[in-house]
Amino acid sequence: MKNYYTYIVRCSDGTFYTGYAADLKQRLATHNKAEGARYTRGRLPVSLVYQETHHSRSQAMIREAEIKKLSRLKKQELIGRFCLPEESD
Repeated sequence: MKNYYTYIVRCSDGTFYTGYAADLKQRLATHNKAEGARYTRGRLPVSLVYQETHHSRSQAMIREAEIKKLSRLKKQELIGRFCLPEESD
């Protein structure tokens, strides 16, 4: 079964961008090549600060919409409770 991800990145200006992706590593690379969302293009580089795994695209999209409605403070609280997994390359 394919996984989908809802994620938050911190932009170079300190703002947050929330999105979803099937391949999170590739999506982050796309953002940082200025080929991702228009919002992040002028705020590079971006760094991953939060991610969730979902079993369907629709679940990831629904969660993205929920997170986007949160205040900055609530997003910071969500990020604060999250610990990124170690890179295993």
